Amino acid sequence: MLNLDPSLTTNNTFQKEKVECAPSNNYFAVSLMSIQWFPGHMTSAKKKAAETMERIDVVIEVLDARVPEAGSNPMIRELREHRQRPCLKVLNKADLADPVVTQAWLEYFNKQKGVKAVALSCKKSGDVGKVPGLCLPLAPHRCTPIKPLRIMIMGIPNVGKSTLLNALLKRRVAKVGDEPAVTKNQQSIDLNDHVTLIDTPGLMWPKIQYDSDGYMLAASHSIGRNAVIDVEVAAFLGDILLQRYSGLVTKRFGCDSTGMDGHALIEAVARQRGYRIKGGEYDFEKASLTLLQEYRDGVLGRISLETPASRAVMLAQLHASAASVEA
Repeated sequence: MLNLDPSLTTNNTFQKEKVECAPSNNYFAVSLMSIQWFPGHMTSAKKKAAETMERIDVVIEVLDARVPEAGSNPMIRELREHRQRPCLKVLNKADLADPVVTQAWLEYFNKQKGVKAVALSCKKSGDVGKVPGLCLPLAPHRCTPIKPLRIMIMGIPNVGKSTLLNALLKRRVAKVGDEPAVTKNQQSIDLNDHVTLIDTPGLMWPKIQYDSDGYMLAASHSIGRNAVIDVEVAAFLGDILLQRYSGLVTKRFGCDSTGMDGHALIEAVARQRGYRIKGGEYDFEKASLTLLQEYRDGVLGRISLETPASRAVMLAQLHASAASVEA
């Protein structure tokens, strides 16, 4: 379990711990370090979100379409279900994700009670313009000047909440940056006389239950770099790419991926790009950052790190492993 205890990790402090794990051919079983990241402002952000939840009608949960379930904060679900608030799940960055996988996630989420899911890019005004209309059926008793529709935008860091807010308002009211936890405070803004938007800081949860989720979030840049070892995150990402998108890897880096693992891919990137340190050895850190950045920017192609099926397999394996230990 990835332990992000706020009492241990406030004000962006962190801990990195090497741990051992049994070898496995399943990339979801890889566990090389314990990622801990829970900036201090998130404790107060959670408290404020719980207070505000009582006064809103619909939650928009912004997700990274490449890791939609790994990046779905269980605290958000608990808060909105406690108040019985419906949710529009916005799978942002859909233009970077595998379209077939994204469709599978939409079908998965749309089967959930009180949930509507849509895939889009918050950088495209045409996509964003559809969002308010998608919220209306979730709270049909609202959206009048007397009873405006109150929407709270939530999600983990760096998934595009501020980009969505700015696009909806057609002006820059929220700070946007390619780093997690840019937004620190909640703010309420009227979209028009029928709709009010409440923007919230990116909210992580203190304990990430599955190590693979932590790695996927780190690879997708929803966890700050100060909490991770880039080489290990890149190796984890590389394992997934090699197993599911080997053709894209070969095309981008010109290497034969047969028999490769994530660490070997990092070396191949260093060799192909000529990354070396003093003494002539390969610069694995620079190669790792290249692999991570090219995934994040979509340079490698449209990639998803998890599917509903792969997640079901991962959960089944972990439950079976836990059962065998208890036995």
